[in-house]
Amino acid sequence: MSATTQQQNTQIDSSYKVVKKLLSDGKTNLKIAKNSLETHVLFLAPANTIGTHNVCPFASAGCIKGCLNTAGHGKFTSVQEARINKTKFWAYNRKQFYIQLADELLKIHDKTIKKGQAIAIRLNGTSDIDHLDLLKRYTGINFLDDFYSDLIFYDYTKNINAIKKYKGTRYSLTFSLSETNFLQALSVLADGGNIAAVFAEDLPESYLGYKVINGDETDLRIFDPVNCIVGLKAKGDAKKDISGFVIRQK
Repeated sequence: MSATTQQQNTQIDSSYKVVKKLLSDGKTNLKIAKNSLETHVLFLAPANTIGTHNVCPFASAGCIKGCLNTAGHGKFTSVQEARINKTKFWAYNRKQFYIQLADELLKIHDKTIKKGQAIAIRLNGTSDIDHLDLLKRYTGINFLDDFYSDLIFYDYTKNINAIKKYKGTRYSLTFSLSETNFLQALSVLADGGNIAAVFAEDLPESYLGYKVINGDETDLRIFDPVNCIVGLKAKGDAKKDISGFVIRQK
């Protein structure tokens, strides 16, 4: 490949349009719409979709193949293009991305004050990034300060370091089990945390000696009992999984 061609590809890969809104209304997602709190979600193009940056650095092959990125509204080309565009914005203009994200969060916080009701925020709808840390780094705002206590942050993650970092804070993280992180998942459970696991069949009452709850009834993990397994039924491409990402007990 010539230097000219490489430069052209770089220009194409890094091009993006100005994003009017980063956070999506959770009502557009069938599961998140079940949440008892108004919820706003940041959806990016998962894993290495844009080819230059991986927004899911801890994802396993099974997780990537069974990703729900194309579920629901995600199946539409316009939605996929919007997520790719946001991801390029994040990749190539990091500071402006977080300035805009902070501005949207501040407006939502103002709304919580006016309504007197908490609002849930999921910053990793289809990614696994420490956005709260980057928000603080690029804007100086710590959204885990008590002043923003009406913003309820929660996510799923495969980043064991994030689990340890945010333990005991207002950022509720559920560790996601895959075919490659079994021992880490066990350590999270042993430490009193929760993990999410995908099952091929009906959810069992218990798994690995821990109670299994139905994680499909709501996406809002902050109300889950302590030290349990959040069971999720395999959906979409995950139904065909043979990597071990989806648990098959029969």
